[in-house]
Amino acid sequence: MEIGERVRVIKVPDGLQDGPELKTKMLFERCLGEIFPVMGFDGDLLALDVGRINGLASYLETIYIEPSCVEIVVEK
Repeated sequence: MEIGERVRVIKVPDGLQDGPELKTKMLFERCLGEIFPVMGFDGDLLALDVGRINGLASYLETIYIEPSCVEIVVEK
């Protein structure tokens, strides 16, 4: 995968939990089925800017997700 490539979140990574302040699992669940451009990488993880899911500017929230939890979106 490359920066700028569009991917759809198809799976929530195993083991995620919500904390009292940070609702990590809930954020990933809200991203299911949504399409985002790959913004960068952190090791093997893809960085996706997902702020729009919570009504914010996209760059204000970023998730790091395994490639096996997304699929590439082919533009027609």
